[in-house]
Amino acid sequence: MPELADFKVLTFDCYGTLIDWETGIWNALQPLLSAGGRVIGREEALAAFARRETEQELQTPSLLYSSLLSVTHARLAQDWGIAAHADLHERFGASVPDWPAFPDSAGALSYLKRHYRLVVLSNVDRRSFAASNTKLGGLFDAVYTAEDVGSYKPDPRNFSYLLEHLSLQFGLEPADVLHTAQSLHHDHMPAARIGLARAWIDRRAGKQGGATLVVEGVPEPDFHFHSLDALAEAHRKAYAG
Repeated sequence: MPELADFKVLTFDCYGTLIDWETGIWNALQPLLSAGGRVIGREEALAAFARRETEQELQTPSLLYSSLLSVTHARLAQDWGIAAHADLHERFGASVPDWPAFPDSAGALSYLKRHYRLVVLSNVDRRSFAASNTKLGGLFDAVYTAEDVGSYKPDPRNFSYLLEHLSLQFGLEPADVLHTAQSLHHDHMPAARIGLARAWIDRRAGKQGGATLVVEGVPEPDFHFHSLDALAEAHRKAYAG
């Protein structure tokens, strides 16, 4: 069983792990739902988003994430029978900077920065990530996005890109990496396939779904926490003094 001190770098999924994207998505969908006079519950709306976003990522892997969100929003409007102007779709596509950070993220990252390199592997574009980076304290040693790779997780190309650049930039090996993420679909399944150690930041307390597709057969993670603060506290307790 590995220990937290075994690793030199924490590689993060950002949205869902550090940024509360489900709240951000839900808030950003409200203008559409209001325009259509539709009453749709949060979990139902997020599940619909997960399906449409995943489809679009497969269909247009090189499309910038802000544009992909706009297309996803337009498809949701069609699904829900809502006539919406293009500017409403574009507003949704530009909403990532408004998505809030989880309350514990910045503080936990500040602590973890003292012990690890911190790297992001995200499905967004660089412009969308910039505001999130500010909310999180701007502590990352490197940020790799879908815009850089030309595909979206869980595509294995994203993880190949991650490992290649960790080696080139920092001289790090796969054994040095603890991939730290909430999404079983986007992160844990592909990371497990290539043998990376994994920490599950289980923000949904064991409940799959939300804005992420449900997956089966995910191998047990090496570490399991319900918040990033819990990971930081586990490290603090294990290596105090």
